[in-house]
Parts: sequence; C-alpha cells; structure tokens
Amino acid sequence: MSWASKLSKPYRIETGKNFRLDDFDPAATGHLRSKQNAQKLLDESIAGMAKLQDKLYAQDRWAVLLIFQAMDAAGKDGAIKHVMSGLNPQGCQVYAFKTPSAEELNHDFLWRTTKCLPERGHIGIFNRSYYEEVLVVRVHSDILKNERIPKELLGRRLWQDRFEDICNFERYLSRNGIIIRKFFLHLSKKEQKRRFLARLDTPNKNWKFSLSDVRERQCWNDYMSAYEEMIAATSTKHSPWYVVPADNKWYTRLVVAAAVVDTLQMLQLEYPEVDPAKEQELAAARAELEGKKSPAASES
Repeated sequence: MSWASKLSKPYRIETGKNFRLDDFDPAATGHLRSKQNAQKLLDESIAGMAKLQDKLYAQDRWAVLLIFQAMDAAGKDGAIKHVMSGLNPQGCQVYAFKTPSAEELNHDFLWRTTKCLPERGHIGIFNRSYYEEVLVVRVHSDILKNERIPKELLGRRLWQDRFEDICNFERYLSRNGIIIRKFFLHLSKKEQKRRFLARLDTPNKNWKFSLSDVRERQCWNDYMSAYEEMIAATSTKHSPWYVVPADNKWYTRLVVAAAVVDTLQMLQLEYPEVDPAKEQELAAARAELEGKKSPAASES
C-alpha cells in the first residue's frame, strides 16, 4: 500500500452502513504533528500528481471528477488552489456552482453539472455540485418551490429518490470511464466561528463574508444531519466520499492530495505506446531535421 493510500484511506467511505459523522474528528491530523512535515509531503504529492496528470492526458482514456462539498469557511477554495497548483491547466477543468439560474431551474437538478463533466484525459473539479440538491434544498425546503417540480412528485420519498438517482448517475459515469472522488471538508462549528471572525478582522477578506453566512450557521445541526444522511446514502466503492478533517488547513490539503494521487496511481497510467508506423514517421522526421534521407525514402 502506497503512502498516499495509507494517509487517505481512514477518511474514505465506500459504504454508508453504520456511518456516523460524529465518528470523525474535524481537528484530526493523523500521525502528523507538524505543518512543516505536512508541507514537505504536500509538495511531493503535487509533483507526483503533475506527472500522473501528464500520463492521464496523454493516454486520453480515463477522466477524473473531484467533487468538493463543505460548510462555509471550510477551505474548499484553498484546497483546490493549493492541491491543484501543479496541474497543467490544459488538462484541468474547474467549475463553481452558485445559486441556480432561471435557465438551470427549468431543467432537472443534474442538468447544469452534467454539461460540465470532464473530457477524457482531463481532471474535472466541482466546487459544490448536484449534491446541493440534497443539502441546501433540503435544509431550506422553500427552495423547492422555485424548481417548479410537479406536486405529485414531492412526496415523502423525495430525498431517498434523489439519493437513488445520484447513485445511478455516478454508476453510469464510472461505467463510462469517469472516476469520481467526493470530498466533504469536515469543519467544526467552533473553527468556523474563528474563521468568520478572522474574515471580519481582515480587510482584504471582508469580501468573502456576508450576513447570510451567519444565518446559515444557525442551521448547523440541520446541515450536519443532511450531510450524514447524504454520505451514508451515496458512498459506494466506485464513488466514495472522503470525510476530510478541516480544522487544520495544512492537513486538509494533504489528505485531499493523497486521495487524488492514490486515485491516479490506481489507474496504472502509462504513456501511449508508439506503433511501427509511428516509429517510421518519427525516423523520417528526424532524418529531415538532420538533412538526411529517411530510411523509407532510401528503400523507395
């Protein structure tokens, strides 16, 4: 087992059976006690990830989708920025999903994210996703009115039906070569308060804060219940969740990086092999560059 697998495996959920969010400590740092040691591992991870991404892009067979969900101030933006800093932008697609537009509300809840799925050879990153439909929409049920779903479909099984639809959708993607890894950045309520106050005290971070953040905080317990049920219902072997401790950003980023590296290593990526015809073409190109006759031209 690689170091990346060892580090990320404790936070990986492949089945929701007996899953309890309380079993995961938001302040955990594994066996690491130093931010400096973690940074060294993170740097190595980013370098390794860049090499694996290059093979993923060249092979052009698999696609990888990384989904990030979390409460406000949990560090989604920072994790994406720091962990993915070494990737080639040509092979990386990032989308942040805000409040649905009028056009998006006129479609099914998977529509706006489906059209943003990564191409083969690419890594796609969703900052929030279709999971908002079983989180924010569930906590604030009045949002359902804007979706104009027929009343006959708004029964007691609505959330279970959506979990089932999501699982089927993710199974479909996995069967078509899209590897899905989902990250819930698990922040404590106490640490969220500290970060909110830090944003208020730091002028160049004021733009990140709004009164709605505080109002959402009042629904904390409802959100935790929604997250717990969501993770329990949608964790599968082909599309696992990672419940990543988020009270220490340096550890959060390392766990995310380890999970991504472990996923890419699992694909056993290699550069495409050059067939005889391509080798002959390359030999001809070299001969032309060096001002010599190519072997093919000599034979003719």
